[in-house]
Amino acid sequence: MRIPVRFSPILFSALLSIIMVGIVSAFVLTISQGLHTGFFSQWVKSCITTWPVAFPTVAVVAPLVRRLVSLITE
Repeated sequence: MRIPVRFSPILFSALLSIIMVGIVSAFVLTISQGLHTGFFSQWVKSCITTWPVAFPTVAVVAPLVRRLVSLITE
């Protein structure tokens, strides 16, 4: 079963924010604390607490960035 195309902007925002939160939180935790035994659980907790901020941010900012890019490119 496929998701209707009208949900594309929401799905785009959800997937992009999940990927970015995962990568950035892993990077920040590694830099600040190094790899340790509780790293994975701390990383998951970090992702869960930051994704609710990242998702609406991407949902609002992505259309604005698309418009900005279209204005400054040919």
